[in-house]
Amino acid sequence: MADQSKIAWTDATWNPVTGCSHVSEGCRNCYAEREWPRLTRLLQAYSGRSFENVACHPERLDQPIRWKHPRKIFVNSMSDLFHPDVPEDFIRAVFAIMAVATWHTFQILTKRPERMMEVLTRWDYEGLVLRSGYGTQLPNIWLGVSVEDQKSAEERIPVLLETPAAVRWVSVEPMIGPVTFRWAKWQSGFKMIEGRLVRNHLDGLRRLDWIVVGGESGQSARPMEAEWVRKIVHECREAKVPLFVKQLGARFSDEKNGIAGASLNIPQEAIDLLGRRLKHRSGSDMEEWPEELKVREYPENLAIEKIS
Repeated sequence: MADQSKIAWTDATWNPVTGCSHVSEGCRNCYAEREWPRLTRLLQAYSGRSFENVACHPERLDQPIRWKHPRKIFVNSMSDLFHPDVPEDFIRAVFAIMAVATWHTFQILTKRPERMMEVLTRWDYEGLVLRSGYGTQLPNIWLGVSVEDQKSAEERIPVLLETPAAVRWVSVEPMIGPVTFRWAKWQSGFKMIEGRLVRNHLDGLRRLDWIVVGGESGQSARPMEAEWVRKIVHECREAKVPLFVKQLGARFSDEKNGIAGASLNIPQEAIDLLGRRLKHRSGSDMEEWPEELKVREYPENLAIEKIS
């Protein structure tokens, strides 16, 4: 855990669980797995364990309570709270801490939304989900899914939308393929427009509270195209959903502006089309970005809106 996170959209990380296993293509170059060998040398809690060996750390549960200054806290940057090897009683203990530490905002991401929905829906039915005094889900707990392409988005976002939550968000990172929120499975149905029965194509996106986008980093990073990001910028603008572009990735490409990421391989015949390279190796320096991609928004006053 770290009180000064390098992740642009959060302030701190809290890891009551460590270790994970792959679910989909988005896991192939997992940054947590890349960091694991270094951490096994530095921290006793990691020593002698493989990355796939999921462990709970009860001694870390009270960490957010001891942080008195309000923070945005990313929960389990080194794992997935809803991994099948995490006991449900421990998940409940994590939620209990988040319910007590109301001065913090807790940001949860999972690639296993089915378990998240099953657990939290049952708690809701049994009256065990911790709620605010207004009878709503706690507004300081943001539940999100991590997706990497259209296929994973179509699989995970509908499940998220069926999960009891005050705030729902999607992290499209690493973005290894185009993702559109138009004409998706999670839309709310059809309506009449100019005498034709059509979908309200951004109804699904409007049911989400925040979108994060980021390209892949590291030596084995896969490409991300500027047009993929521009499409999401346009859709979020149209739907009035906050968007946070985290980084452009090591192998970013922007044909329109002739920009390439630090590690993108340029064919010899295209060298003359290259205007400049990004200097930052993960494409995180906003000063180097095309102007239209410099978007970093949060769900402002969301907690107030949710309980009013």
